Amino acid sequence: VGLTNRAASMASAAAKVKLSYDKDGWTRTIRVSDMKFQWVRFDDKGDVDLRNRFDTERSAYVRKLVFDRDDGGLRRGNISLVPASEGLVDSKIKSADNRDLVSYADIAAAQIKSFEEKTQWFQETCSQLCVEWNEGHMRMNVRREYLLGDSMEAVMSLSRKDLRKVWRFEFIGEVGIDAGGLAREWFQLVTEEVFDPDMGLWQSTEANQMMMQINPASEISCPDDHLIYFRFLGRVMGKALFDRQLVAGHMVQHLYKHMLGWPVTFSDLEHVDEEYYNSLKQLKYIEDVSMMCLDFTTMEDTMGAKTTVELVKGGEDIEVDNSNLPEYLEACLKYRMMGRVKPQMNELLMGFFDVIPEPLLTIFDFQELELLMCGLPVIDMDDWKEHTEYSGEYDREMENHEVCRWFWEVVEDFDQEMKARLLQFVTGTSGVPARGFGVLQGNDGNVRKFTIHSVDKQMCMYPRSHTCFNRIDLPLYDSKEELSEKLNLAVTMVATGFDIE
Repeated sequence: VGLTNRAASMASAAAKVKLSYDKDGWTRTIRVSDMKFQWVRFDDKGDVDLRNRFDTERSAYVRKLVFDRDDGGLRRGNISLVPASEGLVDSKIKSADNRDLVSYADIAAAQIKSFEEKTQWFQETCSQLCVEWNEGHMRMNVRREYLLGDSMEAVMSLSRKDLRKVWRFEFIGEVGIDAGGLAREWFQLVTEEVFDPDMGLWQSTEANQMMMQINPASEISCPDDHLIYFRFLGRVMGKALFDRQLVAGHMVQHLYKHMLGWPVTFSDLEHVDEEYYNSLKQLKYIEDVSMMCLDFTTMEDTMGAKTTVELVKGGEDIEVDNSNLPEYLEACLKYRMMGRVKPQMNELLMGFFDVIPEPLLTIFDFQELELLMCGLPVIDMDDWKEHTEYSGEYDREMENHEVCRWFWEVVEDFDQEMKARLLQFVTGTSGVPARGFGVLQGNDGNVRKFTIHSVDKQMCMYPRSHTCFNRIDLPLYDSKEELSEKLNLAVTMVATGFDIE
């Protein structure tokens, strides 16, 4: 009886655990039957939403990773995009000697902490997973002129246990003892080289030159085994996170969501390709979609060669009409969010999870993960203000307008993390161009400077962002205090409660 009551009590306590993500109706909770984190969507009445058909406003999908083989060597697995309710993650982590190291209660307690406290908890937990120095450590000897080749050969030869050992670096032919500085340099140089668009593995997004996305044509652009490079990069990124190091590339938003196992929705398409997103969205308002002469295919342009890709099996023979439009939009979303780069993404995530236990990441949102991996940017406030444009009622007085003056005073008082989050809110990434805010680009590749646009407070109570144009709509507030309160809420809650338009 005592055991039964204890189990019932644990189940009751677990049922109350909800992680802080609460956006578009989706919430992460504990599934009591197996104590795994799962995504649940509640309808307007507070009941679990069980609808199955795709809905652009409500449906969401998460990355699912299934391991096919795990013999202690190079793991094999397969990723897919599944309905968010089917995305499950373990809620506990065991140590190398099979002790329970982290429980669901530990994770639930950690995820409500500040970003700084979360980071400290994450790093302390990684330290406990690190292989002791006396159990073995790794010496990485690389030649600077053959840095990428030597590094890839070394890293890909390691077991998963080796990846959690202490690494010491040596650049062959150079005098230097690695007390941390050489490791920092190695992570910086290697990730810079892999993310370089000239290599052909990654390319800048149309929306922001600071955000990198996987090149669908990487197999052609990088004729060597391109998938090995993605597995290698995944391991390097995981090891950097594990060892408190930074990487050089800021990735497109939905890749951080895939790392976290967070829901991606139809609106995420806008951050990838705004024109494509708007064209799909307009289909919902056409009286007879069959007049558009669409089928379940899409066209890929690879270095000037056009090829037709089926979105579903037999897609060339399926005409899009009003009855199957939701399924067509769903297929388009799945293809753009994962399908077109699935082999590369599969290897990237497999490499990443060779080092990092997935449950550890559940405490972060996608903005925090970017900051953790790329570091807090050094922001020149004078440069930011100098290259800001104003529109609406702010156009005439610009930075001298009372509300704009309040805005900059509030931002000046932000700490480094909050300034980075504001950048993420408005531009989609915390990255700042090397040449400063004066060369910030929009989704059309042209310079689109950071812009503050006025809106009537009756129309919009909170600031909202247009990441494709690097623009923030700032309501005409009555006081600096009101502006500060609303801006803080919008910026800190964008990942878990506010929509980006």
